[in-house]
Amino acid sequence: MAGHSKFKNIMHRKGRADGARSKLFSKLSREITVAAKMGLPDPSMNARLRLAVNNAKAESLPKDVIDRAIKKASGGDAESYDEIRYEGFGPGGVGVIVEVLTDNRNRSAANVRSTFAKCGGNLGETGSVSFMWDRVGQIVYAVAAGSEDKVMEAAIEAGAEDVESDEDGHTIYTAFEQISDVAAALEAALGAAKSTNLAWRPKALTPITGDPVGTLMKLIETLEDDDDVQNVYSNADISAEDLAKLEG
Repeated sequence: MAGHSKFKNIMHRKGRADGARSKLFSKLSREITVAAKMGLPDPSMNARLRLAVNNAKAESLPKDVIDRAIKKASGGDAESYDEIRYEGFGPGGVGVIVEVLTDNRNRSAANVRSTFAKCGGNLGETGSVSFMWDRVGQIVYAVAAGSEDKVMEAAIEAGAEDVESDEDGHTIYTAFEQISDVAAALEAALGAAKSTNLAWRPKALTPITGDPVGTLMKLIETLEDDDDVQNVYSNADISAEDLAKLEG
């Protein structure tokens, strides 16, 4: 198990303003509704719903909104959502995976394809990118959860596969089949996680520098702003210097 892996999965989820917060709440509610519709409307009997509710609570989604999203799944007027994964390449040959929950496949496909094209990327076929990634369980803790050594020890005891710790917090990876067991063991040792998800983790990173960095970030941020898009992953390896230029 690596303590500070260089394979940092860049999953861009920025709370840039109240508008971004509202979009996040909408996406969390949609995931709850879909999870409840696919199984029982009881989190204790539905693992996916349990994860969705826990993640929503971690982002301070109000309880009445959570309850309403669950009830919506059993209503006759509930939308039917499709889960779709789009894969493509951004500027500099960086791999990008986009996860979508949509009630209109044609709209989503057109929006995602257009965004890739406008930002110097190319949308590929399913499997054109994901073969270079692993499907994993990803459990995120805030810095306050403990020191790097404490989190590492808890992760080893819980049966996790890897830990990445930095100034933003701790990200723990596990086999996706074991995510529930590992998450439960970590909660007993460290308290409630900030988020627990199935995620995509690149097997290797693609270095990118200079002007393409800004174009890549525009691609990712535009995708995230789409109401149908749930998650965006890239395998970009961006230097601290280039990141500093963007933030400056």
